Amino acid sequence: MKKIASLVLLLCFALNYSFAQVGIGTTAPDTSSILDVVSTNQGILVPRLTTLQENAIVNPATGLLIYNTERKEFRFNKGTTASPSWIKTSRNASVKYSNDASDTSVNVNSNSTIRAPIISTIEWNDDTTLYTVNAATNTITVTETGRYRISINVSLSTTSGTDRLTPEMWISVNGTQRGTFGSTGYIRTNQGHQESSLHITEVFELTANDVLSISIRRTANGGNVNLRSAGSSNIYVEKI
Repeated sequence: MKKIASLVLLLCFALNYSFAQVGIGTTAPDTSSILDVVSTNQGILVPRLTTLQENAIVNPATGLLIYNTERKEFRFNKGTTASPSWIKTSRNASVKYSNDASDTSVNVNSNSTIRAPIISTIEWNDDTTLYTVNAATNTITVTETGRYRISINVSLSTTSGTDRLTPEMWISVNGTQRGTFGSTGYIRTNQGHQESSLHITEVFELTANDVLSISIRRTANGGNVNLRSAGSSNIYVEKI
């Protein structure tokens, strides 16, 4: 009889334990959690795998989390066990700005190089400590060393009667030209050809506190060329 009673008590304890919450570093785990880890001076280490080891996981569960030591990022399986799809847990921090209506009156086909006025209206800034923006000077400063993708789109328009207007632009880092030139902005004006555009996408290794700006100037005939309309030109910077 005592053995039966002991067995019942053990079974009840096991059942209770199987549905209990687990607390590490706390005796009162949060009621919404199955596991509550509390510490003021330590963290949690998840399995650290190379890409080869990540791909070798057999039937990874949906939501399985690992740290990829080669990519230096947390990754999880958003696919199924039969067809895994590993992605990082968060998007890259980026910033995007565009021009406003007042910028459309600036002549970007000047003999002297100017900064393209496309940093006026914020679209988003994921990290204001990483990207410091100065709309007055049309510059973006990055505060961390790393690799950045920079995309520039400038829409052009003219009402000038002068033919063959061709502004050219480039990315400047700390005031110095870097990377490719955008030279596709040819405007013929004849037969109603009064619009064009310039585009650049580059990836740079930048140093903390490097200052980005977009330089633009005339390379053919003189005549006013303006940004086409509010929001038609923009700059996008992403730390990758």
